[in-house]
Formats: sequence, structure tokens, C-alpha cells
Amino acid sequence: MNERARHRSLGVAGVAAAITFAAVGTAQAADPPMVGGGSGIIVDSQAQCTLTTVGYDRGGRLLGLTAGHCGQAGAKVVTEANPNYGVVGRFVYSNPELDYALIEFTLGKINPVARVGETTITGIGAPAQFPAVVCKKGRTTGTSCGVVWGNLRAAHHETWTQLCVLEGDSGAPVMSGSTLVGMVNAYLAVGCLGPEVGTNMSAISADLEARDDVGAGFHPIQ
Repeated sequence: MNERARHRSLGVAGVAAAITFAAVGTAQAADPPMVGGGSGIIVDSQAQCTLTTVGYDRGGRLLGLTAGHCGQAGAKVVTEANPNYGVVGRFVYSNPELDYALIEFTLGKINPVARVGETTITGIGAPAQFPAVVCKKGRTTGTSCGVVWGNLRAAHHETWTQLCVLEGDSGAPVMSGSTLVGMVNAYLAVGCLGPEVGTNMSAISADLEARDDVGAGFHPIQ
């Protein structure tokens, strides 16, 4: 975890000023912003991260996933594409061990989509294995693809890949085709040399089920 902590994607200078400006005006009259896996989000006017996916749980709540180090329960979320629209959701749960967080969106405040740019999410699947190639979509480095190295540490919930990731890509969906298999959590070298370390979606789904609370039965929007 010490390696990961040194490379986590945290705040970006200038975000607070942008949000201060965004609070002025009557943006709520506009259409809700489109949000899906790969969308940029701003957390508490400080951290810029990437949404892993958006969908519903068994209770019909509209939820999103991102990296756990992006925020704690209660943190406010605005969309990077349309910060003037205001707060669209809040963090409701953050798991430091698996490094994922759950966001509950206010119904009507976003337009949830399965496709952002060239990335389409059709479901959640098991971790990819060497020598498969996976792709990610992050708000900083966009789309990049690379080989899967597998699980190179004792932790059973993570997979290492040769993906280009930088600050702000935390939470980015890791895809095998259109199947969501993981999220971006850390990089262990300077720049895009990699490797990237990500939490497996199978581990996140299992944790949500075990909690039997908000997020149980989560499935991406179709």
C-alpha cells in the first residue's frame, strides 16, 4: 500500500477556483450532463478522478463507482464536463482495502449512459489474465491499451497491466472488449511507463454483496 499511496491521483491545482465560478448562475435549467464509465468527476472542489461506471443497485438507487482514495463518505461530486450544473451526487461508501468508492447520484441530476466516447460498458466480468490485452478510459490520458501481467502481489483483488495512467485517471474503467473487469487505482513508475495496478470488479461486486447495503446487486446501465 505504500507504493500505491505515493502514486495515487489526488487534487489538481485550480479546481477550487473553477468550482467557485461554477456556483454562480442558473445552470440547473440546462439538461442534465451525460455521465458514464470514463467520465471525469471533481470531488469536493479538490480531486479530479474518473468514474468507473454508472448503474443501479437492487434497491433502484442510481450509483457510480470510482477509486476509494478519491473521496470519503459525504464528499460532493460535480461533473468535469459541466461543473456549472452543480452537485450531482455524493460519496456514500469508501473501502480503503479494495480502494473503491460508491457514489449515489441524485435522480434527474445526470443522464446515465453506457457509452462515453469510444468506450461502451455492457456488463461486469472476471479479471483478465496474461497475455490478454485490456483498455482503459481516463479523464487525463484518454484511451490506452496494454497487456495484462496478472496478480503480482499477495493481494487477490488486484491485477497489474501495462496501461498508461497518470493523475486524474484514478477510477478509470479497465475493459476487456465491452466487459468491465477492473478499475485503475495506481501506477508504480514515472509517467506512462507502468505498470498500472487496479482492483478487480469481481472483488468489488463481492464486497458490495457482502455488505448487503447500498450498492448490493449493482449492475451497469444498459
